[in-house]
Amino acid sequence: MVQGVTAGILVVGIGGNNGVTLLAGQIANRDKLSWETGPGRVTANWFGCLTQIPPRGVHGGVGFQGRYDGLASADNAVIGGWDIRSTKLGQALYDCRVLEPDLVRQVREEMDGYEIMPGIWDPSFIGESQHETALNVVSGDDDSSTRCRLERIRRDIRMWKEKNNVDGHITVIWSASVERPSEAEYESADELLEAIYDDSNTDDISPSILYAAAAALEGCSFVNGGSQNTLSAAMTSLFEQSYRQPDAPSTSALSKFAPYSSCRAYCLGTDFKAGQTKFKTAAVEYLRALGLSPRVIASSNHLGNNDMLNLTQKKTLKAKMRVKSDIFGPWQEDDLDHKVSVMYTPYIGDEKRDYVEYTSFGFLSSPHTMVTYTRCMDSILCVPLMVDAAIWCDYFVNHNVSPTDAARATAYLFKVPEGDSKGADPGFFYQMKELEKVLQKASGKEDDVIAMGLSKGIISEEQAKALRALSAM
Repeated sequence: MVQGVTAGILVVGIGGNNGVTLLAGQIANRDKLSWETGPGRVTANWFGCLTQIPPRGVHGGVGFQGRYDGLASADNAVIGGWDIRSTKLGQALYDCRVLEPDLVRQVREEMDGYEIMPGIWDPSFIGESQHETALNVVSGDDDSSTRCRLERIRRDIRMWKEKNNVDGHITVIWSASVERPSEAEYESADELLEAIYDDSNTDDISPSILYAAAAALEGCSFVNGGSQNTLSAAMTSLFEQSYRQPDAPSTSALSKFAPYSSCRAYCLGTDFKAGQTKFKTAAVEYLRALGLSPRVIASSNHLGNNDMLNLTQKKTLKAKMRVKSDIFGPWQEDDLDHKVSVMYTPYIGDEKRDYVEYTSFGFLSSPHTMVTYTRCMDSILCVPLMVDAAIWCDYFVNHNVSPTDAARATAYLFKVPEGDSKGADPGFFYQMKELEKVLQKASGKEDDVIAMGLSKGIISEEQAKALRALSAM
């Protein structure tokens, strides 16, 4: 791993359970902390983060540390972000009850010293349960128009990067409350930017759309960890380097936002596939591999964190149910009856509990039923995906990986891959193969195989040339 590069991670919703767990984990690993738990004393690790753990087993297994040169160390990452709540981050970590008290005690004071940048606030996009605590929001002239809000985010990114001496790629991750779906639709990046620039515009532009657009204009990647419809064809186009060229015509919509970055950046999403949904796709992948025909999947999950509280409102629940119910789409299991129930139970806190029953047809249509039950802190499942998303973005930018390849490689992180990875096979093992393909291509190891084939006389020069051209597509 690259030890000196400081990749940047900016979290929208840094004061939420995911944000504070991410920051606490990074401090614990950086300082090699240990703490007491019920079963015994444990030491900080990056378990769950595929970019940070080494391969295991005879055949390697999943884990990329040491396999590809240039992967940044999350120990050295710089973490910051925005939140509409002003609660100090150490206090927020204590309040959420995700991590062990002995670890919280060791990191709380340092976390309380972190700056929380005021968040963009539009109460129409999130549930009423979130309104009372929204006390750290952008106001005054910076909140006077959509354009001013966008420029405030851009300024925040630039100032944060300079203040923290970030010399690696910056990834902006949406980890705030799920928004209701935006009704704004644009056919192109020009249309999107024109709508943002027009101070008289009343289009239904969500805060997440503004964070994503600001990230693109500053040359940062954007990851939609929520369920809302932030990604679109217009947004994907805005992240294309071919669009953000430095010599854009003075009459173009892009020129109105100069100076802007023409650096490579990625737009990835949607909705982190962390717990129940990741296992659900793996289970159906298993059933399909057996040749069975899945017919009914009935699942329920309940927890009591703030994200679930926000989903008690119909307007935000609609966005979550869209991604939860669409996870098997590309498999075209037309006879599958997939039902999902989510419940808010305050006592459970962040510890998500889910129960899923799978019924399939086996030989001669005989029924096959199996059940899974899972318990785990929701943030413990989600934070590794945030880490990997940011580290992959940094690696892919440094290795000039195309947006399409980056989206394909990271499809495993999301419930419903959208943008350049829309329609990707939802199977975890297939997605891991796609990641490996992109890494082989980016690292040049793919060319090593071609060179070996040439040296051993297995292929001709003409065939090698054709293979290289094919791999570059």
